[in-house]
Amino acid sequence: MTWPMLFGVLSLMSFQLVDSAFIGQLGILPLAAQGFTLPMQMVVIGLQVGLGIATTSLISRVSGSGETHRAKQLGGLVVLTGAVSVFLLALVIWFGRDWILLLLSAPDTVYPVIDSYWPVWLASSWSGAMLYFAYSLCRANGNTMLPGIMMVVTSVLNMALDPLLIFTFDMGLNGAAWATIIAFGIGMLVVYPKVLQRHWMTFDWQDLDVVASMKELVHIMAPAMMSQLLPPVSSMLATKLVASFGAAAVAAWALGSRLEFFSIVVVLALTMSMPPMVGRLLGRGELETAKGLIRIAVKFVLVWQCVIAGLLLALSPVLTQLLTSEVKVADILSIHLMWVPISLGPLGICMLMVSICNALTLPMRALLISALRLFVCFLPAIWLGAQWAGLQGLFLGMLVGNTFAGIVAWVLYQQGLAGVERKYAQAQ
Repeated sequence: MTWPMLFGVLSLMSFQLVDSAFIGQLGILPLAAQGFTLPMQMVVIGLQVGLGIATTSLISRVSGSGETHRAKQLGGLVVLTGAVSVFLLALVIWFGRDWILLLLSAPDTVYPVIDSYWPVWLASSWSGAMLYFAYSLCRANGNTMLPGIMMVVTSVLNMALDPLLIFTFDMGLNGAAWATIIAFGIGMLVVYPKVLQRHWMTFDWQDLDVVASMKELVHIMAPAMMSQLLPPVSSMLATKLVASFGAAAVAAWALGSRLEFFSIVVVLALTMSMPPMVGRLLGRGELETAKGLIRIAVKFVLVWQCVIAGLLLALSPVLTQLLTSEVKVADILSIHLMWVPISLGPLGICMLMVSICNALTLPMRALLISALRLFVCFLPAIWLGAQWAGLQGLFLGMLVGNTFAGIVAWVLYQQGLAGVERKYAQAQ
């Protein structure tokens, strides 16, 4: 169930990278407009991912308990809720754009570009969210192949349309958003008929308690949304600390972060494939099997990330030369690759425990793990490291912070699991 998501996630990363490269050729103003769009994009993604996590957790559990008709009804409820929620959020962003840009200290020259770009970008965000909800329904019902394939197809289509619309048709920044709308629109035309064909959603809610079902969704969705919004805040604070060491440090930090993202792509795929498996086992009452599955995943992540860390260390001279021609940046990146990759195993455990806790209907515990990782383990550790030993200390702080985050996540998961086991024992 994991490998199709692996290719899907890699393709999405690639298309976003290519997208940025094309926009980078348009000049300063389009780049600035994209920069001011990013925080709003994180809010939209936070909403859609929060609902997606709730969908996977709730529907997989209901399906596992044999309530296939209710699972189908919940599928329709999720899609309609998502469509309305993202549309309303888009309206708020559009009508509040002047206030938002003022808050972000945007220069006056960016306003006309935003006025032209945001209507198309918001439409692309809505279509992306709708396709994501369809993927969530597939994953909740145990199918990762269809979303994995369609992620690759829509990403390739997007990459092909980008230069055509941006440069050939001279649509500029808007062309990138139109490329996304067309690619995701085609994806929706393929995926939604298959979802209906496989009876994974219906809008017949006659015997469904809509209010109670919405409460169940919101119970998981709200903390999951908060979890999605915490990393950007942490990232801004960390970048501000790194910036105190100069432009070369920020450049090396950005390159290192990009390498980290690609290094943990298998973990990202696992965080998508594991929750529906755990949810269905939970619905069937097979808690011991779920525990065994989680233990296998944890061992795999630790071993896999150790192998990746070894490869990154061995290839460090080649990677630094390939990624930058600046000697100072390359030297800092070498330090990053020496210390940080070994801690990506515990970081992977932390990420996995967040998704597992959501699947175990422990959304507040998942939020607590995310908050502790960022604001108790990671940020204080890099700050203390920087104070103690400068830039090298900062990277050592990352190693220590990620390692402690993994340990804390595992302990909190074990405590949460004990509560779930007691609840199941009482139910029996």
